[in-house]
Amino acid sequence: MRLLLLGGTEFVGRAVTEEALARGWEVTVFHRGRHAPPEGVTALHGDRLADDGLAALDGGRWDTVVDTWSGAPRAVRDAARAVRADRYVYISSRSVYAFPGGPGMNEDAPVVDGSPDADQEDYARDKRGGELAALEAFGDRALLVRAGLILGPYENIGRLPWWLNRVARGGPVLAPGPRDQGVQYIDVRDLAVWTLDAAERGLGGPYDLASPPAHTTMGGLLEACARATGADADLRWTDPETILAAGVAPWTELPCWLPPGETYDFLQRGDVGRALASGLRCRPVDETVADTWTWLRSLGGEAPQRPDRPRVGLDPEVEARLLGGGLT
Repeated sequence: MRLLLLGGTEFVGRAVTEEALARGWEVTVFHRGRHAPPEGVTALHGDRLADDGLAALDGGRWDTVVDTWSGAPRAVRDAARAVRADRYVYISSRSVYAFPGGPGMNEDAPVVDGSPDADQEDYARDKRGGELAALEAFGDRALLVRAGLILGPYENIGRLPWWLNRVARGGPVLAPGPRDQGVQYIDVRDLAVWTLDAAERGLGGPYDLASPPAHTTMGGLLEACARATGADADLRWTDPETILAAGVAPWTELPCWLPPGETYDFLQRGDVGRALASGLRCRPVDETVADTWTWLRSLGGEAPQRPDRPRVGLDPEVEARLLGGGLT
């Protein structure tokens, strides 16, 4: 199989690249040259937003293209029109669905507006525009991978790395409840495996890619962090009302966590039956957390950070004030 990765050097793209190499595929990575791709690929350089930025792809021919772009949809449009390939896989997001969406939302739910010709707007419309660009060029030969929360090694957003580093410091840790509330996510390597399997099978159209809602809980995630780090951490479970009253922002200041309500239902209670029926397998949360900790330690504890995303995590002083309020 001849695979072209548009991206391929960070997080999702890197996981897909490594999985393809492990299968013995012939892999070409097209990127801007800012990060080294895995060994064993053919590297092509270009800037998708520049005039003639796709010139390095001229003359190439691939079985499948995987595109992880999350900026201006016109970049997906131009690449999909230019590349010579049998199939086009676009790594999209469940954020393309129109808010609010209740529990059990799936691929049939309404989506936001988007345009394949647009410049960068906001994440949801950009991803929807990218989907439309892929569909415009490839029709039913386009596969739309609508990923949920993505965790695992190579993460450059900082969510799981922040929790691991925080728990590793030990002592009292502000743990956002409810403890038994489900966390719906996808390990980046499970995403990679399913995506390449789906491409081989010729699947097309949208697939929501995340674990079942009850795959783990907030308690399961943070307790896995404690086991992986071996830290003497005291998880202080705190009700959502107390956290929100203190002005702490869910998802960003306390990564992966949302209080019960519309946003939680929208992002964390999706129906992923279609992906599961087509072969998605989700590894245990302990494996995701332990492998991410091993990778993080190999970098000295400092994860890479995407420049277009804000840093996540709770200010230690804010945490200390909340913990000092008599929480148990």
